[in-house]
Amino acid sequence: MTHKDSAAQYFLDLIKKSRRGKFKVYIGMSAGVGKTYRMLQEAHKLLKSGIDVKIGFIETHNRFETHELLDGLPVIPKRKLFYKGKELEEMDLQAILNLRPEVVIVDELAHTNIEGSKNEKRWQDVLDILAAGINVISAVNIQHIESLNEEVKSITGIEVKERIPDSILAQADEVVNIDLTADELITRLKEGKIYDVTKIDLALKNFFQSEHILQLRELALKEVASQVERKVETEITRPNTIKHERFLACISSNDKTAKNIIRKTARLANYYNSKWYVLYVQTPKESADKIALDKQRFLINNLKLATELGAEIIKIESPVISKAIIKQAEERKITTICIGKPRLNLFKVILATNLFNELLKKLSSNNIDLIILS
Repeated sequence: MTHKDSAAQYFLDLIKKSRRGKFKVYIGMSAGVGKTYRMLQEAHKLLKSGIDVKIGFIETHNRFETHELLDGLPVIPKRKLFYKGKELEEMDLQAILNLRPEVVIVDELAHTNIEGSKNEKRWQDVLDILAAGINVISAVNIQHIESLNEEVKSITGIEVKERIPDSILAQADEVVNIDLTADELITRLKEGKIYDVTKIDLALKNFFQSEHILQLRELALKEVASQVERKVETEITRPNTIKHERFLACISSNDKTAKNIIRKTARLANYYNSKWYVLYVQTPKESADKIALDKQRFLINNLKLATELGAEIIKIESPVISKAIIKQAEERKITTICIGKPRLNLFKVILATNLFNELLKKLSSNNIDLIILS
């Protein structure tokens, strides 16, 4: 590509960016905090202000207060699909794109679409809507954010299957936290404002325990705080005062907590709004014909997860892992290297070589931080 071509492409990208719809996301610590209610309230205000706003998809969960707010709002009919002999309803993406409202309300951002839909996930539908220049207001619970998956599981004991990549939130122009105290949320649950009365006792014993809610609330507040901080850094702080962080997560095929290292590095990179990489060094004993199939499968899944979270994958062959880490850190101007705890095989391999001191010296002389993740 010539200089003229790249300059033209840059200008085209600027035009596309300016044409892209604005994206607002409401975040909550759990179901029932009032995200859908707030979106519908906002829709009414926009409508009164003469804005062409339409409901693309809303899930009221049969909550009376929320359902009442739908009155008077223009709703785009859902499309009907037959799946495994059942008639199911899904958001009509094409109808939204054809009608081109100024603002569309799209609930349940982490929802998985019915098989046969254009996109697998609703957040992908939202990206299509934004690309068409339509503004979107959406909502998601904190437990659906990919990099928080392990943390939420450790708090609640539940692994959430429907998730959104952190990069989707990073693209939001505005992120708003809908906050309640644990007592307020539990009171709402007991009053039957969240679930049907038959489900209340079970919910109180499981997800809606006070200590769970408190920890999830902390995660939600931190998430929104980091989004605001990123906005301050990129929009208010002068560019020459921003320190450009670059993270390198080092994983091995033996590393059972590689997924955790990837997620935690993603969180850090997301916080600093920075570029990050995942490095896998293939030693001779891990060549394609020697590596066990289960290890190969874990590695492929971990690298796929890293890609989904926005990492650039570096996969190289080298008999000496520490040398490879140093080389990549220097070439890619890495500011922080993230590795697993000393009990992990990767760390043992580094310690077993006389190059560990060299690694520390290089990191020190190049002002590269080393983070050892649990």
